[in-house]
Amino acid sequence: MAYWRTQKFGNIRVRSVEYTSGYLADHWCVKGHILLCIEGELHTELKDGRSFTLTAGMSYQVADDAEPHRSHTAIGAKLFIVD
Repeated sequence: MAYWRTQKFGNIRVRSVEYTSGYLADHWCVKGHILLCIEGELHTELKDGRSFTLTAGMSYQVADDAEPHRSHTAIGAKLFIVD
C-alpha cells in the first residue's frame, strides 16, 4: 500500500509518502522527482536495468521523461517527494 499526503504550490507537488512493507509499483513512472528517504529502505529500478537502494538520509533526483523508474520495498519506507 502507498499512503500520500499532498500539497500543491502552483504546478509543484510536495508529498509525504509512506510505502508499507511489500510495496511494489505497478507501472513505470516517467515523472521527474526529487526524493528523500526519511525512514526504511527503497529499491528503485530503472527501465535500462540499473537499480539503486536508498536508506534513511539518502536522496535522488530524476527529470521528467529522462529515466523510467519503479520502486519497491520489502520493509517499508517513508519518503519526502517534490515533483
